[in-house]
Amino acid sequence: MSRGVRALTAEAEPRNACRVSRRPPSALLLRHPLRLKPLRVHHLLAVSRLRPPRRMLSYTGMLALLLVHGNVMLPYVSSQNAGFVKSPMSETKLTGDAFELYCDVVGNPVPEIQWWYADINRADSFKQLWDGARKRRVSINTAYGTNFVSVLAISRLTLEDAGIYECRASNDPRRNDLRQNPAITWIRTQATISVLQKPRINASDQEILQPKSGQELPITLQCNLTNSHSTHQETFWMKNGQEIPNTRKVHKHTEFKLSKPRTDDSGEYMCVYTFKSAPNANASIEVKAAPEILGHKRSENKKEGENATLYCKSVGYPHPMWMWRKKVGRGSYIDIDNSTGRFFIINKDNFTELSIIGLDISTDPGEYVCNASNIIGAKESVTILRVRSHLAPLWPFLGVLAEIIILVVIIVVYEKRKRPDEVPDDDEPVAPIKTNSTNNHKDKNVRQRNTN
Repeated sequence: MSRGVRALTAEAEPRNACRVSRRPPSALLLRHPLRLKPLRVHHLLAVSRLRPPRRMLSYTGMLALLLVHGNVMLPYVSSQNAGFVKSPMSETKLTGDAFELYCDVVGNPVPEIQWWYADINRADSFKQLWDGARKRRVSINTAYGTNFVSVLAISRLTLEDAGIYECRASNDPRRNDLRQNPAITWIRTQATISVLQKPRINASDQEILQPKSGQELPITLQCNLTNSHSTHQETFWMKNGQEIPNTRKVHKHTEFKLSKPRTDDSGEYMCVYTFKSAPNANASIEVKAAPEILGHKRSENKKEGENATLYCKSVGYPHPMWMWRKKVGRGSYIDIDNSTGRFFIINKDNFTELSIIGLDISTDPGEYVCNASNIIGAKESVTILRVRSHLAPLWPFLGVLAEIIILVVIIVVYEKRKRPDEVPDDDEPVAPIKTNSTNNHKDKNVRQRNTN
């Protein structure tokens, strides 16, 4: 064994760094949890010849040499600089509206995302935005997944909200070091938001539909554009977010007439004005009515242990508040909510649904009432729930079987009662046999003729 190997062994044994077996050098293996391949002695000899130590090497020094000159590979996690997948888009808005800007970023480690603002006339002077700024009109939300998405939203826009909005992202460890240039450690993308004064539109007041009286009066909704900063193009009407067909006109004054208004005509009507170089402007008119329940289940038949679903659908505006109740006595009801674990209620605008899990034949059958109410009025409807036993499919068979049994009993009883009248008993005397001689005694008073 050479001098380098003896020195290495002498250093390793006292400090319990590694032990050399007495096996032949060709089969000697030094194992380490970080290795990918076995390390043989001739590898250590080659390392020792590259730089002979003047003093005995420590285990740390030997491991460092192996990492540099040896055949050891450490687990490597790839890193990725921050980059934009989706950048915010410039928009033009009207006062009173709202906007949202999206910033989609990738990178490893997780990048930090910030939002900054600068006035259009002072594009070199940015100020950082935070959640809740501008009297809580600013909201910033960030979601982390495969990509990292940050959303900047500002509501109730004013003319002062116009400007340049910048999204910045960085995963550089030096990004918050004041000695570093932010232009190098941060990437950025911008969007310009323009805010215009909203045109002035005079609209008619809200309307309230009265309950059915047989004589519905027509209703006329009106809008008039009095002031705008851009050239007007068209006007049309919408109801509950959907455009009403055949209502597009080029006039600034527009009308929409309801000849025979019904409950389902209630809703939020909107007159919309389009412009040549500005966003659309609109005004809303509410037509209110008490709710009217049109669709519901009158009855529901289920088996014990099954699930039942009851629903109600209504028309009317505003959307009603829904409540479910069950009748437990004459004029007595109990409210139903989601707290029991067996009843689940889903309410959405003009629709409600009640689901009952695992029907109980002793407690669940009965009358269920759905009630719809808004600021104009209220309406309710009743659904009857019937719960049958598990033996319900056998009832027809049992009925037929019972009829057969009753019929057999009747026949047997009838036969029993009929036999004594027709068949004589053995103890009774036999009646004399009737012959023709009885004819001579038919009339005992007949006088005999004397032949003498």
